[in-house]
Amino acid sequence: MLIPFRTLLAGALALGTVTLAHAQSSTWKIDPAHSAAEFTVRHMGLSNVHGRFGGVTGQITLDPTDLSKSSVKATIDTTTVDTGVAPRDTDLKSPNFFEVAKYPTMTFVSKSVTKNGDGYTVAGDLTMHGVIKQVILAMDSPSKELAMGKQTRRGFDATTSIHRQDFGLNWGGALKSGDAMIGDDVKVTLEVEAVKE
Repeated sequence: MLIPFRTLLAGALALGTVTLAHAQSSTWKIDPAHSAAEFTVRHMGLSNVHGRFGGVTGQITLDPTDLSKSSVKATIDTTTVDTGVAPRDTDLKSPNFFEVAKYPTMTFVSKSVTKNGDGYTVAGDLTMHGVIKQVILAMDSPSKELAMGKQTRRGFDATTSIHRQDFGLNWGGALKSGDAMIGDDVKVTLEVEAVKE
């Protein structure tokens, strides 16, 4: 049986559309050597303490024509916490805070990506200290692609704020002034560089 030319043409165009749509999506591997999660928390109502986590790994699926179809899965090594003060870092790794011997990593898995002004809102589940809570990231538009030798790289920046006690990080007390020894709200900045796979 002969298949009409118009039917063949329609099939070819449909296949081409599917192939094109598939080609628009790309996968990026997070480069831990050029990525970090930085945080800021209030100390005694007087100053801010800054710290960072290295060991950021994971994968980003990116559809630049429709970022709502994009996603990210990331893992952060909690044993890398660094505030520049060794005794404080030891305390942060202890059961008082991150309890890294029991919970050596935290993970983020996105659930949705939506346009928000000049940037994007990324909603997802953060697992930290054995607790899973939804967090909202405010993400800038991804950087342009940059070819370096055989690799193609791209940058991703985002910020969020979390309430540490939501994740069972409850240590701390109140001063006579009424201020908390350690603030409950933690500002987080994510700076990620990823390599196209």
